[in-house]
Parts: sequence; structure tokens; C-alpha cells
Amino acid sequence: MSQERYHRVAVFLHWVIGLSIILMIALGLVMEDIKPISLRIDAYGFHKSLGITILFLSLFRVYWRLTHPAPALPAGMKSWEVLASKATHIAFYALIIIMPLSGWLLVSASGKYPTIFFWLFEMPHLPVTGQKALGKQAYEIHELTTQWIAIPLIALHVLAALKHHFINRDTVLTRMLPRFIAVKLGR
Repeated sequence: MSQERYHRVAVFLHWVIGLSIILMIALGLVMEDIKPISLRIDAYGFHKSLGITILFLSLFRVYWRLTHPAPALPAGMKSWEVLASKATHIAFYALIIIMPLSGWLLVSASGKYPTIFFWLFEMPHLPVTGQKALGKQAYEIHELTTQWIAIPLIALHVLAALKHHFINRDTVLTRMLPRFIAVKLGR
């Protein structure tokens, strides 16, 4: 018997990670210009702390997905839609690991600024301190994945979910919504 909805753990992780990444992108686009400097430092600290949180939640999300199969896609989906869905999900799983890991690598390579996890304790740097070339590559990967891959992929993901809900009138969107919202939408 196949399930119709994602498990509530998968739903929780999907929304927490997804909304956190959107917040991180928005903050990342403006934090260099934040004034005064003390507020900018706090913004960077929050960005790094949330990035580490996203990384660990994402690793758990990958584990969860590997041990808990997703519900079957609607039977009427075209083969190119199924392929696009699978490719998009693989890209998301890669991104939710690569984006925060590249950020941690670039901070660690510089070795200049500690990461105080939500103002509670210092996170250790990865063992790459002083490797400026690696830090530069990590920075470029962080920027590239955010601006040229994550933002368009998020837009595509949202548009596809809305298409499935409003045009195809299937359960692709509602099976990933929290149950109380899915029930209100009637699917």
C-alpha cells in the first residue's frame, strides 16, 4: 500500500529548511550593506548560525528521504514531468548541502572570524584555515549556487507546485503541506 502524503517529519523538514533558505538568501543579498557595523556583524553571525543549522537539518533530511520513500507521483504525469521532478529534487538535495557547506568552508578558510552559534557557543572551523585558494573557490560556489541555481530552482519548484494544484488539480502540493492546511484546501 502506498502512502498519499509525505511523513510529518519530511513535511516539517521541507518547510523549515525551505523557509530558512529563503530567509538566508534575502539576508545574504543585503547584509553587506547593513549599517551600523554592529548590526552587520550580528547579521553575519545569524547568517552563519542559520547556515550551520540548515546543513545539519539537511543531512538529516537526506537520511530521512533515503529511509522513508516519497509518495508516488500522480499516475497522469507526463514522462518529462516525472524526469523534471526527480532532477529538481536531486538538485535541491545537493544544494541544501553545498550551499551551507561552502559557506562554512569559506569562513573556515579565512580563519579570521569565529562562528558563534546563535550567540551561545563557538563552532569550530573546518580544518582548512589559511587555505586562501580554497576559501575563494568556496566563496564562488556559495555565490553561484545561491544566485544562479537556488533562486531559479526555488521559483520553478513553487510554480510547479501551484500548477499541479490549480491546473492539474492533483495532490502534489497538498501532500507536502501541513495536514491542517491540506485539509482546508480540500485535497
